[in-house]
Amino acid sequence: MKKAIIKILLSAVAFFFTVAVSAQVKLSNDSSKIDPANPRELILNKLEVQGAEHMDGKVLSLISGLTVGEKIQVPGQKIVDAIKSIWKQGLFEDVQIFASKVEGDKVDLVIKVVERPRLSKFTFKGVSKGEANDIRDEIKLVRGKVVTDFLLADIKQQVIAKFKDKGFSNVSVSVEEKADSSLANSVILFINVKRGERIKIHDILFHGNTAITAGVLRRTMKNTKRKKINTILHSSKYIPDNFRDDKQSIIEKYNSKGYRDAKVVKDSIYPYSPNRINIEIWISEGHQYYFGNINWVGNSKYPSKKLAEILSIKKGDVYNASLLQQRLFMNPNGNDVSSLYMDNGYLFFQVTPVETFVHNDTIDMEMHIYEGNPATVNKVTVTGNDKTNDKIIMRQIRTQPGDLFRRSDVIRTQRELSQLGYFDPEKMNVTPTPHPEDGTVDINYQVVEKSSDQIELSGGWGGGLGFVGTAGIDLKNFSVRNMFKGSEYWRPIPTGDGQEVSLRFQSNGLPYQSVNLSFIQPWVGGRKPNNLSTTLFTTTESNGQPTSSPTRESINIKGISVGFGKPLKIPDDYFSALLALNYQYYTVNNYGTAFVFSNGYANSISAKLTIDRNSVGNNPIFPTQGSDIKVSGEWTPPYSSFRGATDYADESTAEKYQWLEFQKYKFTAAWYSQITNFKAPEGKEAHNLVLTGRVGFGFMGYYNADIGYCPFNRFYLGGSGLTGYSLIDGREIIALRGYDDGSLSPATGGVSIVKYTMELRFPISLNPQATVFALGFADAGNSWADLKSFNPFNVYRAMGAGVRIYLPMFGLLGFDYGWRLDDVPTAPTMQRGQFVFTIGQNLGEL
Repeated sequence: MKKAIIKILLSAVAFFFTVAVSAQVKLSNDSSKIDPANPRELILNKLEVQGAEHMDGKVLSLISGLTVGEKIQVPGQKIVDAIKSIWKQGLFEDVQIFASKVEGDKVDLVIKVVERPRLSKFTFKGVSKGEANDIRDEIKLVRGKVVTDFLLADIKQQVIAKFKDKGFSNVSVSVEEKADSSLANSVILFINVKRGERIKIHDILFHGNTAITAGVLRRTMKNTKRKKINTILHSSKYIPDNFRDDKQSIIEKYNSKGYRDAKVVKDSIYPYSPNRINIEIWISEGHQYYFGNINWVGNSKYPSKKLAEILSIKKGDVYNASLLQQRLFMNPNGNDVSSLYMDNGYLFFQVTPVETFVHNDTIDMEMHIYEGNPATVNKVTVTGNDKTNDKIIMRQIRTQPGDLFRRSDVIRTQRELSQLGYFDPEKMNVTPTPHPEDGTVDINYQVVEKSSDQIELSGGWGGGLGFVGTAGIDLKNFSVRNMFKGSEYWRPIPTGDGQEVSLRFQSNGLPYQSVNLSFIQPWVGGRKPNNLSTTLFTTTESNGQPTSSPTRESINIKGISVGFGKPLKIPDDYFSALLALNYQYYTVNNYGTAFVFSNGYANSISAKLTIDRNSVGNNPIFPTQGSDIKVSGEWTPPYSSFRGATDYADESTAEKYQWLEFQKYKFTAAWYSQITNFKAPEGKEAHNLVLTGRVGFGFMGYYNADIGYCPFNRFYLGGSGLTGYSLIDGREIIALRGYDDGSLSPATGGVSIVKYTMELRFPISLNPQATVFALGFADAGNSWADLKSFNPFNVYRAMGAGVRIYLPMFGLLGFDYGWRLDDVPTAPTMQRGQFVFTIGQNLGEL
């Protein structure tokens, strides 16, 4: 048979302009021809795919829309549509459909494609290694990806945006393709970056502003700053997106002053010097408006007078739409109309402010209220807890099935779950699903587990012990119950029941060893949030000689403490109480003058009661709001009262202190306040300054004036506060940065103490896996040998800066530099500034 090849156009010229492809039909008949002007209806007998190496031929046939056995016109729209569908995938440089055989009323078609090249590797030119790594994370290119025109354009766009965000407004990017000779149909991409000079703002000028000064408007622009000496802490880079947002901030500032018609008429950006620009902004302020009459419509639960009190907006006040919204819906303090209703079950409550009349500069308003019926909680679920047992979470939840819905309970539940320390507070979410038809609501709490266990490997100097190393493990979500189950519960340790187990060992060799074991059961009996804690410890301090040496000098303390904690409902439910019973037994062997007595033993039995009100916000590592106030008292029995008349002057020190007696009282308060309110783009962290204040007072008393103040359990102020407590004599070590350890207390310790701290904190990273924040601080404090000398205004002062790094496995790491402002008469050679480094330690309770 004689073969004839006939090229047939499958579409009009316009189609070729659209898809830029060609189509061919090969015929095997010796005389039959397909006339493009007279298409034939044929049955598709066979469909073959050629050239598709990275895509399954069956998938490509499916994309084409051609089906074996169907009737199609050749040439015709069906084939045109098939080419379009394949072309739209963006995976091919050329698409052809041709007939390989025509026999009678049947036709065999071939889909022939030429694949686009795939990415072999890519490299950057004109950027540093660090910048290249950052861009790689952004553009997410992977080996084998199809190189399309869209991909190349997207690479350019992302790289340009990256550098514009850094202030390089004149950046240009080009992408070159080079065939990779080592890999078939693959290319290497060379991404060339010409960043140009970083563009900074020389000045920002305003026109048309009379009600608000240019200085106030410039301060309103949080992310667009001119280059001035007094703005050294702010970047003066010109970033278009930031400038657009800051223009909106200007309008919001005017709106808050009653100028609700204010607008930016135009702006102009022009060069001042080769890498400096000026920005000019023209503003139309409009008129200033005031609130007129405000009427309430539709309210029956609460009288209009009550609602007006909460709104706190009076006739004649400057019109402020954002303040109105805040008082209606979203007051950070919770004192708004919406909270009033939703805290009493009115989940379906709605309020719509309506402007009823505008006359001259006054706006009358009506608040249209739909109260609905009170909603009750139906189902409460928790998702995302792949380690913590449901019951551990459910017992913290304040919205129980059958309860009246209260928004305050939802907010408080989020706080309680965050305080557990098991979940990421930044990713916690609540989704209420209301059911208006039956007046109920389902509530789902979404949590994301985070690592809460800690391995402590720490070291530092302090307490007169030299270098002390610490190794410990703190399991905060342990499960004793799961210890005795199968190996599947050991991952690598049994978890999920919220129990806390801590084992800690401290030593610097023979001179000092300490072992501490504690266990906390947060819900005794599992029904009420009453916690039971038990601590066992033993500590030995010596002159470093072995136990068999006759010259060994040592003191050993063994102790046990049992505590019972209970939440309180009065005065409010942020209060809790903790009662602890403590016993220590001291054994002293040839300890010379380093201790109260050289040989003998002593006993200390005490009860300690602590009342705590803790309203600290959701993030316990970096709190931004709330306070923590504690009052505590510790008492031993008044043993001297049981002994009758005794001449203590005739007794040895060991006999006098065989049974320790003292009273100890402390007050501490800490509060946190976020002082900036920067908003972050979706998916990013908002970095705001937080002001933290702390104050602490401590006092010791005695029962018998002949015995006087107990030489144990005293306060020692100054330095890093490395150990917090010294179990040797029960001393409480309080930090005051910038001074030597214990330098601000008498040699025998203080019986009265005061300390003040103020810190300004700025978060660098709020990632729960690596929380980092910088701080500037001011410390002040002093301690005295008796109560009569106590003077809260006679203090030693210091200031400095530092950084905190929280890693879940190691706890809080601290590095500070303190500069003392006052001289200490008893330490004339003390250096003026000092570094303080702590690992896994707090800075004392005050």
